[in-house]
Amino acid sequence: MRKKKEIGLATKSVWGGEEEVHPYRATQTPIVASAAYGYQDIDHWYDVALGKAPGFIYSRMSNPTVETLEAKICSLENAESAVAFSTGMAAISSALYTFLQNGSRVVSTKDSYGGTNKVFEEFLPRVGVDVVLCETHSHEQIEAEITKGCDVLYLETPTNPTLKIVDIKRLTAAAKKAGAIVMADNTFATPLNQNPLALGVDIVIHSATKFLSGHADAMGGLVCGSEALMAKVRHYREINGASLDPFSAYLIIRGIKTLALRIRQQQASAQAIAEYLLTEPMVEAVNYPGLANHKGHQIACEQMHGFGAMVSFVLCGGMATVTRLLPQLQYAHCAGNLGAVETIYGPARTTSHVENTLEERQALGISEGLIRISVGIEDTDDLISDLKQAFEFVRNASCR
Repeated sequence: MRKKKEIGLATKSVWGGEEEVHPYRATQTPIVASAAYGYQDIDHWYDVALGKAPGFIYSRMSNPTVETLEAKICSLENAESAVAFSTGMAAISSALYTFLQNGSRVVSTKDSYGGTNKVFEEFLPRVGVDVVLCETHSHEQIEAEITKGCDVLYLETPTNPTLKIVDIKRLTAAAKKAGAIVMADNTFATPLNQNPLALGVDIVIHSATKFLSGHADAMGGLVCGSEALMAKVRHYREINGASLDPFSAYLIIRGIKTLALRIRQQQASAQAIAEYLLTEPMVEAVNYPGLANHKGHQIACEQMHGFGAMVSFVLCGGMATVTRLLPQLQYAHCAGNLGAVETIYGPARTTSHVENTLEERQALGISEGLIRISVGIEDTDDLISDLKQAFEFVRNASCR
């Protein structure tokens, strides 16, 4: 039998999970909207229900359209198995609750998406989980906490919205010595720019609402890893019920097919925008791992294939300047999403950390003047010109 040639990630984005002929010889994955699936043979029905035979029983448990999406992310992340969820936060919280219980200890970093931070700070302690959040750049502190006992190490890199980088391979090695399961949120990087499983991580998580979908019209979450671990995550989803609906799965599948094209343009523009922002007098700091002066630049070069489409920067004058600058942008949405074809701007207090109080954001080192940019697929020159005219407007208004 001829050995199948390994294909590239762009090809996997299109064909992954869809190598077999679809029903009716359709060229696109059909939306199977049935809640349940009927059987005349009761014994066969029972075998399918127990997983002894292939098939579908009830769409909370499995669905043909959703299964195609799960197979596609497996192809992109080189995972054995995947489980789809209704939202990114459903994926994150379900993965954590699957492997943590009263008396467990989870180690993570202070820099993470605001919803994830709330799970760590508010919800897990309620059920008796010991949560330790370390300084993101202090690998030594993280390793020291792991050696004290660790059931789950949870990583997010690049972080949202500060774009910090953690050394996945180094921290995963420490976690393995402690017998911990390692989870990594790969939403910002996408499978095109980073493959955590290849660096030793056990479970990779995506908010599929973002770059995977790419069009801001569907919500979803994905968790992937070994079949043994995913069987536990799948059981948790089946009982707790945060399953992905087939129409959203179809939209995410469709979005993934153009992922490589979108990311190519988005991260080229992100690099150019970050470099421009370094020259802008009204900007205090620029966060983008593709910049040579970024603290995690060298690690990013080693573990990433590209630096992504997310940029954040801190404005002089804080929120007062933010409220003057953002309304002047012509080619951008001010919204609480990211990863879309359109460029999206937003301060942390209304996007990534809207759930957190001012005091909590300050404790996390998130300035009120921090703005997150999700760079779209527009022409790079137009996006930079748009920023320049917005800054010029604010400068002129301040002189009046």
